[in-house]
Formats: sequence, structure tokens, C-alpha cells
Amino acid sequence: MTTTISADQVNQIVYNLHHDPFEILGCHLLEKGEKTKKWVVRAYLPKAEAAWVIRPTEGKEDPMNSVHHPNFFECIIETPELNNYQLKVKEGEHEKVIYDPYAFSSPFLTDEDIYLFSEGNHHRIYEKLGAHVGKINKVAGVYFAVWAPNARNVSIIGDFNNWDGREHQMRKRNNTIWELFVPEIGAGTVYKYEIKNSEGHIYEKSDPYGFYREVRPDTASIVVDIDNIYQWNDEQWLENRRNSDPLKEPVSVYEVHLGSWLHASSDEKMPLLNGEADPVIVSELNSGSRFLSYYELAEKLIPYVKEMGYTHIEVLPIAEHPFDGSWGYQVTGFYSPTSRFGPPEDFMYFVDQCHENGIGVILDWVPGHFPKDSHGLAYFDGTHLYEHADPRIGEHKEWGTLVFNYGRHEVKNFLVANVLFWFDKYHIDGIRVDAVASMLYRNYLRKDGEWIPNEYGGDEHIEAVNFIKEVNILLFEYFPGILSIAEESTEWEKVSRPIYDGGLGFNLKWDMGWMHDMLDYFSIDPFYRQYHQNNVTFSMLYYYNENFMLALSHDEVVHGKSNMLGKMPGDEWQKYANVRALFTYMYTHPGKKTMFMSMEFGQWSEWNVWGDLEWHLLQYEPHQQLKQFFTDINALYKQEPALYTHDFDYHGFYWIDCNDNPHSVVSFARQSDDPKDTLIVICNFTPQPHSHYRIGVPESGYYLELFNSDAKKYGGSNMGNLGGKWADEWAFHNKPYSVDLCLPPLSVLILKLDPDKVPEGTIVEEVAIDEEE
Repeated sequence: MTTTISADQVNQIVYNLHHDPFEILGCHLLEKGEKTKKWVVRAYLPKAEAAWVIRPTEGKEDPMNSVHHPNFFECIIETPELNNYQLKVKEGEHEKVIYDPYAFSSPFLTDEDIYLFSEGNHHRIYEKLGAHVGKINKVAGVYFAVWAPNARNVSIIGDFNNWDGREHQMRKRNNTIWELFVPEIGAGTVYKYEIKNSEGHIYEKSDPYGFYREVRPDTASIVVDIDNIYQWNDEQWLENRRNSDPLKEPVSVYEVHLGSWLHASSDEKMPLLNGEADPVIVSELNSGSRFLSYYELAEKLIPYVKEMGYTHIEVLPIAEHPFDGSWGYQVTGFYSPTSRFGPPEDFMYFVDQCHENGIGVILDWVPGHFPKDSHGLAYFDGTHLYEHADPRIGEHKEWGTLVFNYGRHEVKNFLVANVLFWFDKYHIDGIRVDAVASMLYRNYLRKDGEWIPNEYGGDEHIEAVNFIKEVNILLFEYFPGILSIAEESTEWEKVSRPIYDGGLGFNLKWDMGWMHDMLDYFSIDPFYRQYHQNNVTFSMLYYYNENFMLALSHDEVVHGKSNMLGKMPGDEWQKYANVRALFTYMYTHPGKKTMFMSMEFGQWSEWNVWGDLEWHLLQYEPHQQLKQFFTDINALYKQEPALYTHDFDYHGFYWIDCNDNPHSVVSFARQSDDPKDTLIVICNFTPQPHSHYRIGVPESGYYLELFNSDAKKYGGSNMGNLGGKWADEWAFHNKPYSVDLCLPPLSVLILKLDPDKVPEGTIVEEVAIDEEE
């Protein structure tokens, strides 16, 4: 029998050794005559007993012959053109008709795409790599592409081919990217990449650019037509955001872990935007509970946050992660919102509903490291592709994770495009970048001898620094008005300053120093606070070096640290009063605000990632009162421009008196552009009330008591100033006037001049208006 191919070529396909199966498989022109052409069609069908080529347009069926291997077939056909042929395949008792994947030359990935990616400059590479639903020659299917330059071979495996890596072997483009269009599959297809290294070792990997994953513990990727699964309704929100400056707006963030905010019974199905799904059990230790879906969270969490008055929800990492106990900080699916809570369109709905209700969405983003799970990025193509080979720079031993190789263009591109992806496809409003310090320093949490200096002999991770700068440049170029927040705990300068000013380009940085100082201060018996006044005042010595966000986060209520009430000294009444005083000081101190779920109603126990919040506590009055306190302080914060318009310049704050150490009292003013907005804040951080405490004020008049953290409705002693006080012509604290106040115990007062109130008996002159004028 005549054959057009050698046994060696067949074996390259059969044993998965060929880098470009298209050179052998599919349709090839053999001869070109005057009136007709001679073609050969070849197919490797590992389970087939017989096969035929079907020419639908001509109504013909040509038998294929086995050559050199019982499952390798070819057929020679004479016809002017051979387009959109099909293969009929006999497997045992069954026959099926399929399109040949090697008949489709893909137009999806261009040479320019590959060039930009190799440079690290393809900002929308997620639209080219991964799995994408589409059509070629009017045939529907899915285009797959994966970066695995050191692999010997790559195949797509999934339900559609019974996870057989022999069937859909990919071809290598430009020696870097493997691709294949698989016809007649679509959204919902479950798949992985079967990757063989130079020695033939097999690695089954989830898609690094995949948009969806199976529910843990399963790890396969799922095809999603991401641009056609949801109709957004937030055009006006996005337009307003583009024209805003969040540094001059109120930012009060409710930090939440979606998997432990609230649970439902595992006996119930999980409602989705379109239908329902099987319940996802929280854990074996909590088998009676299931996670809420994104759809349910939109219906429950958003109204709660809106009622409480927060401006933003910050979501702990929702990118797919295998281990619940990592809280989401060990990511394996950087482009996949976790399937624990439902499909991608449901998370889109969650964000859209946030915007409809005036709430921004901030995601925790984790570009600093990734876990070693075998289905993930680690040793992806049989080499250290995404990570450094040398553990002295490529591994965080204390965390058991790997460090990205930020100096490799394609790795940097993967991460840069990833952060842009979340803003582009999911319309988020900000990111909080986790563990920035671990990226900035090569010796972070490493002992001497366990790290490598940079090329200049220093400990700075230059490639990571350049990566961070590029991320922030692009974020604000593409998405003006968003937030980029750094969790950075070292003395690195200008973290929240622009690149042109020598900064890293974030627009906010968590003030870890303020957090530690204040929690240390409030843990002290009030009698001894007089010796630690510096904890309260020190932040203003460095405050204008950065754009700070004051954060009391999830990290402060775990690992034996207790929740907020438990940190406070004194009896139960004093504990609540201390919490109210701390947070009122936080809301009146310059800087944007973040607080973790459960703090707002006074949960006693630490956060448990596998448990619910202790919502039952809200049946008790003290917890109801604390919740009301936070509702009111959020409303006041958004109402008063002095509390947010000048957080980051000297105009917004000045001390009235910060030297009354013996009484543990501090007082200060907050200002906006309008002098009428000025607020006077007085903090008494001891249980000792003061009945005649004089404070200097800038103007005469009646100072309204806008807010009193000791009010009865919050569970306080209800001491105060009967709604306000008149200023006296008594110079004090270098001010021309002063007010004589009653300072309640463990409290913060907020005063504001009422321009419309005049003393009793004052004659108000009426000014006539000349109508002709």
C-alpha cells in the first residue's frame, strides 16, 4: 500500500514527540494539477478501529487506511478544494462524526501577540492565552493557548477526550506558546494541560489563564465565555469614578472574608443568578453549613454594608485557592474567582450590585508568592518557569511558598495583565496588595546565608520594585479614580508617592505603625496611659510622608491576639467604651479607614475562617448599641468634609493640645476648604470624667456637640454637654476663645461651630433687599 509518510513520522505523533503535529496531521496538498488537486488527510485516532473522511459539500465519504500503526490513518483524495471536511470514527460498537482539530489554522494568536508577550508588554494577554470560545470557518469550538517554552509536548485533556493526552496534541508557536483549536466543544468544558518535559515526565496542570475552576478539592479548569455571560449596568458608576479623586473623598472600608461572614444550611441548594447549584460544604468540621453564593452575598451582605454606611467592601482574596486555611492568600488560579461561591457571572453580579448601591469593591491581590500545589504554577513546564530556580530568591520557607521571577518578561506580563484583568472584566474599584515588604526585600524573613544580594550588593529586590511601579503606572493610566493600596510594614520611602517623584506609585499605604501604637496603647490600664501619650501623638510626626490608610484588619483578630473587645482592659462597660473611643479617634484622625468584619458589633472571639460570625450576639443590647455606634460614625464621617478632604496635607489637621499626659487627653481640629466645616475633637482616654475641661477654639459662637461616643444610645454613661457649649472670650491653647467642657469617661467628643445659633436676647437685624436691584 502506498503511503505518504514514514514510520518515524508516525511514531513522533503516536509517542507524543512532535512539537508541531500540524506538520503531519490534518489536510496537506500533495499535487496541484490543472483541473484538480491531490490531498492527503491524516489523523491519529487512538481508540478508532476504522475511519472515513466525509466531504459534506460533495456528499462523499472516503475510507482511511491504517499506516505504520493501527490507529494512525490517512486518505488520499482528488478534489479541487477540501474545506471543512469531517471524520467518521468507529470505536467498538459506536460511530461518531467529528471535525478534525488539525484542519483549523488558528487566527487567534498573532506573531505580534507573541512578540508583545515576550517583551512583557501585552496588557490584555488574557484575551489570547487560556481558553476562548470562538469560531473558525463557521465551526464553533474553543481555542487553547498556554505558555510552556521548555515542555517537550503539551496536550489538552478533558471530559471531551476522556482525559487522553494522545488525542489533542498542541503545536508550539515561536518556540514558546502551545496552541490548538478544538472544534465542537464550548463553555462548561472541563480541561487541563498535560505537559511533558524533556524526559517524558507528565504534569497535569490547571490553566494559568483559565477563567473558572472546579470546586475544591478538584482542580480542573472550566471554559467560560467571559465576555458574554453578564450584562453590566454600572456605566454611570464607572464614568463617575473616572472623574473622581478618591483621596479627597470618604473611604470607609468593610473588610470581609466571603467564606466566613455568614453560612447557610448544607441541606439547602446554593441559589445562583441563573438557577442553583449543589451546596459547597464549609469543612468536615462544619459539615452542616455551606458557603453563601455570590448571588446570596449580593442579597445579604450589600444591604448590610449599605445600612452600616461603609463606602467600600474589601474582599479577602477570591482568586482560586485550594486551601481554605490560607484565607485565599495562596493562589493557584489568578484569573479565576473561586468557585466556592458560584460561577464568574455571579461575582460580576455582586460587583454590579455593589455599584448600584453606591459601594466600591476592593480586592486583595497576591502577586508576592504562590503555593507549590502540583496542579498550579510550580514547576509548570517541568522547569522553574514562574519561579526562580534558586530557593535563596525563589522560595519563602516560612510560608512554604514560591516567589515569582519578576525579571522574566512573560512572568511579569502574567501578573501585570492579571491586575488589569480584574478591573477590566470585573469592574473592581481598587486593590490592596498583600505583603509588599516581602517583594521589596530579597532578605525578607530570611537568615544570613539564605538570600542572594542584588547586582549592586544590596537587599532590594530590584526586579520586584520595577514590577510594582509598572503595575501602578498602568492601573492609573487605564483606570483613573481607582485605589491601589499597599500593605507595607517597613521604612521603604515614598510607597504612596508617584513614580515621577521616586515613589512606588500606590495612592494609599496601610499605616502599620499607627495600628501597633494604638492597639498597644489601648491594651494598657488607663492609669498608665499617661506615660504612653506618645503612642497617640507619634503618627502625626511622620503622617505626611505617605498617603496613609488606618487599618484594623483581619490580622489583628487571629493567632491568639483576641478580638477588639478582648484586647481592652477593665470591666465589660470599660471594654465597650474603649472600643468606641478607639474607633472614634480612628475616624477623626487623618487617613482613610479599614476595619474587619465582626468588629462592628463586638464579637468576643477571634475570627475563625471555618465558622460564622457570632451574629447571635446582636440579640443583646450592648452589641446592638455598638452596631448603632458604627452606623452613626460612618454617617458622620461621610457628612463632614473636614474628616476626609485634606487627609494628606497640613491644612487638614492641627493639634490644639497634645501635651496633657496626666489626664490622657488630646484635642485637635480637622479642616476642609470651607472654614465653616472645621471640627474640634477632644479625646479622654481614661475612665475619669472631667467636669470643667477647657479647650481653645478658633472662633466665638456656639459649638454644637455633633458626636459623643459616650452617648446613652451607644451604651455610654450619657455624660456630655447638653448638645453644645458657648465659647468664652478666654484665650487658651494659643486660640482667642475657649469652651468649658464636660469630658465623659473613655470618650471622644466632636464639636462644630453652629453659625446660625445666636445667644438668647440678641437682636438680629433684618436687612431689607431692594427688589429693583
